[in-house]
Amino acid sequence: MTETYTSGSWFVKPGEEDAFIQDWTAFVTWASGMPGSGTFRLVRDLDNPSHFMSFAPWDSREAQNSWRENPDFPERIGRVRSHCEDFQPSTFELVTTIA
Repeated sequence: MTETYTSGSWFVKPGEEDAFIQDWTAFVTWASGMPGSGTFRLVRDLDNPSHFMSFAPWDSREAQNSWRENPDFPERIGRVRSHCEDFQPSTFELVTTIA
């Protein structure tokens, strides 16, 4: 089984950062209850405080797809995206680990 990740690069409208964080937190609280989801993380660019990156591991690509195909997904992510000037989603697979 290949470990996969969802990731997003979020460019938030100036002044909406706190509302974005609140709605992102609500969105991933819902998402974290989906089968196969891992720990969701949101980080902020120290040089550009309106730029955020999110990432989370998933047990499989099928689990990710099931989450995205959930009928509630468009409305829930839409609340988060409403605070953004741009959003770039990505899907990754783990290729190596160094401890």
